[in-house]
Amino acid sequence: MDGVPRVPEQRRSGALQGAVESGLRFSVLGPVHAWRADQPLATGSPQQRALLAALLLRDGRTATAAELIDAVWGEESPPQALAALRTYASRLRKVLDPGVLVSESGGYALRLASRAALDLTQAEDLWSQAEKARQAGDLCEARALIRSALALWDGEPLASVPGPFAETQRARLEEWRLQLLEARLDMDLEQGCHAEAVSELTALTAAHPLRERLRELLMLALYRSGRQAEALAVYADTRRLLADELGVDPRPTLSELQQRILQADPALAEPSAPAAEPAAAPVRPAQLPATVPDFTGRASFVRELSDVLALASSESGAGSVMAVSALAGIGGVGKTTLAVHVAHAARTAFPDGQLYVDLQGAGSRAAEPETVLGSFLRALGTADSAIPDSLEERAALFRSSLDGRRVLVLLDNARDAAQVRPLLPGTEGCAALITSRVRMVGLAGAHLVDLDVMSPEEALLLFTKIVGEERVASEREAALDVVAACGFLPLAIRIAASRLAARRTWTVSVLAAKLADERRRLDELQAGDLAVKATFELGYGALEPAQARAFRLLGLADGPDISLAAAAAVLDLDAEETEDLLESLVDTSLLESAAPGRYRYHDLVRLYARACAERDELPPQERELAMSRLLDFYLATAAGVYAIERPGDRLVDHLAPTSHPGLVFDDRHSAQDWLYSEAISVLACVRQSVGDSRLRRAVDLLWAAKDLAESGANSREYEVAAMAAWEAAQAVEDAWAAGRALTTLTDVHMVAGRFDQADAAATAAMAHAQEANDPVARCWAPNTRGIVAIYQGRHVEGERHLRLAIENFRIDQNRAGEASALCNLSRIHLATNRTASAIELAEQGIAIYESTGNALRGANGRYALGLALTQSGQLSAARSILIEALEVFRDSRQRLWEGMTLFRIAETDLDAARNAAAASASEQALTLLRGIGGDWRRSLVLTTLGRALQGLGQTDRARVCWQEALEIYEQLKSPEAEVVRGLLSPAQAA
Repeated sequence: MDGVPRVPEQRRSGALQGAVESGLRFSVLGPVHAWRADQPLATGSPQQRALLAALLLRDGRTATAAELIDAVWGEESPPQALAALRTYASRLRKVLDPGVLVSESGGYALRLASRAALDLTQAEDLWSQAEKARQAGDLCEARALIRSALALWDGEPLASVPGPFAETQRARLEEWRLQLLEARLDMDLEQGCHAEAVSELTALTAAHPLRERLRELLMLALYRSGRQAEALAVYADTRRLLADELGVDPRPTLSELQQRILQADPALAEPSAPAAEPAAAPVRPAQLPATVPDFTGRASFVRELSDVLALASSESGAGSVMAVSALAGIGGVGKTTLAVHVAHAARTAFPDGQLYVDLQGAGSRAAEPETVLGSFLRALGTADSAIPDSLEERAALFRSSLDGRRVLVLLDNARDAAQVRPLLPGTEGCAALITSRVRMVGLAGAHLVDLDVMSPEEALLLFTKIVGEERVASEREAALDVVAACGFLPLAIRIAASRLAARRTWTVSVLAAKLADERRRLDELQAGDLAVKATFELGYGALEPAQARAFRLLGLADGPDISLAAAAAVLDLDAEETEDLLESLVDTSLLESAAPGRYRYHDLVRLYARACAERDELPPQERELAMSRLLDFYLATAAGVYAIERPGDRLVDHLAPTSHPGLVFDDRHSAQDWLYSEAISVLACVRQSVGDSRLRRAVDLLWAAKDLAESGANSREYEVAAMAAWEAAQAVEDAWAAGRALTTLTDVHMVAGRFDQADAAATAAMAHAQEANDPVARCWAPNTRGIVAIYQGRHVEGERHLRLAIENFRIDQNRAGEASALCNLSRIHLATNRTASAIELAEQGIAIYESTGNALRGANGRYALGLALTQSGQLSAARSILIEALEVFRDSRQRLWEGMTLFRIAETDLDAARNAAAASASEQALTLLRGIGGDWRRSLVLTTLGRALQGLGQTDRARVCWQEALEIYEQLKSPEAEVVRGLLSPAQAA
């Protein structure tokens, strides 16, 4: 950190302590104001406010009349200055409480009740606390305190207060504010918030071009964001500016940073992903499943694993390593039970939380690392909008979020080392426990543990703890026969013992005889996975008919877990009865409670449950009916979410009918929460349903859940499901399903910036829609083709598509769809210089949206109107309407459109010669469009950012932005390349 921010003046101890509890508050970090409680007080004329300010900034010390006259008027004081001063003091005394303004030794002083009475002293105290927090290593707390201090500023300090004293103090307070900003930004970079800092630093360097510390921080932020060329361009711009303005070279620290960037100094390469912003209270996840109260044996393994965890948590080691232990063994051997037991015992050594996930490695659909990282980041307090799309970025953000924290990560049921590597903390003081059926020999540095079956003594002890000492003592030999028949597998022993414990009339010998029966497949209990299946057979056979049915049918559903509401749909029962059944299955260890109201199977148990369903479910059609009810539940609920988000859109009237109701939401936020929390399960249901008679409903579920594609949070999973639906529709030659599936694919391609593929998909969708006479695809496919044509500059063709879309929407009486096409047509008119009609069309679209209460799509209308108003020169109105759109997109978690709206705001600011604001908005847009929107949209933003930087005199950095944009345009063969070449030409550069 370059220097330590100093408070504006050294103050006397207790200078602001007063005897009067006045309830008064004052501000000087903006206009000079006074309040009593929440009521503003009249502070009088500018000279009277100057007197008040001078006294407030004396920290309670007495100021002589001469000092105050000089502060208010300076060398040109009027002849009656002393009398005027006394008049001002008398008026202030009447406004303030008795005893606050006092006369003393021919001068005056203010006696305030506490330091909290003045915003400046509040800021001083916050900075002092921040300094202590930083020295203690708590950067998150320090940053939060400085943010609170900076929030006390309300514009220019001592605004409109006359006099030389106020002028001097204004400069001093502004300098202190900048020092606080630099201190906070320095901590931002230490915390890994590089991309976010670039936007703010770009604006600050524009406002304070000669402040080298800000330039230094900007260079570092750009470099750590992977923008090395821009970082070096900042140095070149700074060097030229300092030479032109001051005739000096950059200071040594700036030159040294340039050299380190040129040399790619590894010490500069801090984690490039941002750390999660701390919430009001630290987020400490506690995701470990409950440990079993009758955990038995495994003493040597417990000791061994605990010793490894101690390496990361011991005081002597100061948490200097990241401990990794991997347990391997066959299913049912007790890997998870042991790992959970050890993890719970070590919880106090990892006070910042414990994360848990079932990686489903033994199943056909192992958990994707990027999906797991998304759930971990959310558990650590990261907002959905801040979670990047790619695996590498999520892994980097995860590691950054754990920096400085002590967190234990339990990765259960891993498939292989490749699945696990991105999920490791990689941070000293943290630890990971891994369970898997395979040995993690490819996991460098891991402590490997091979877990075998229990010893006969341990197995008998576990059995006894569950059944009871009294029942086992008299039949010890029979008990040994039971645990031997179970192959000494802990899960098999637990199920058998639980079954016996629930039947008080049975003896141990009865259970032993049942296990000895050939039907219990005793031989299989000693042979790998088949042993696990035989163990599960014991538990399944003990279930009541309703429990067994629930066990079989719930196992049919893909997805990592299932909600209580979805399970009730599968079973066709009410929620209360369903919960009772599921909790009883949890008691038998055949089902796990992932969280309140959510349930999951161990992957091998799920496979066994499906085998049971194929074998035992009668009639066989019940399996299809159960999955049909689940699909209906998701489709009906998603349709309700769609209807709340898009009132007036007739899509919900054209969706396939459902026989099972969905959930009903009171507001759009709870509806959104459901959609995003159920995203993986919903998309898994789509993929599972496309290969049979449920295809059309699966396609409709995709459409109803289209927010998942547009938000960026689940774009990849959505694309996989959409492609599966399209391929299935092709295979069965279903034109209706094919048209709708292709239309959802166009959305995926549009979000990703793949416009040629979007146009091809939309073209095929139109053909299928015509063949199937489907009003949905017949409306939306030409609308999409019109949008693509806008992007590709095919305006005549685009207008033809959009007019067809408008006609079809009107035939279908889809007012929201008509509004969408009108707003898109507005952009065609705008591109062909029909500005007045462009404004009119956008306003027509907005009017329709407003008449239906469609806030989300109304934001799209405002986006189009903002573009038209910008081109017509109505820049203030354009900016206002775009900000309205931005707020809706942000509230609706539409990251793509939030980023694009910021880009359009930047264009408006650029036209209004607000170059600093344009640069800041462009940087924010770039941050939001990471991993979403495609390279073409990124190039648009880079071009505008370059223009803004050029307007700020940062020509070298501008050229770096344009060069990057040009490379992308040339690769895409986009016509915009010629515009950027012009910007880069010598004539333009001059």
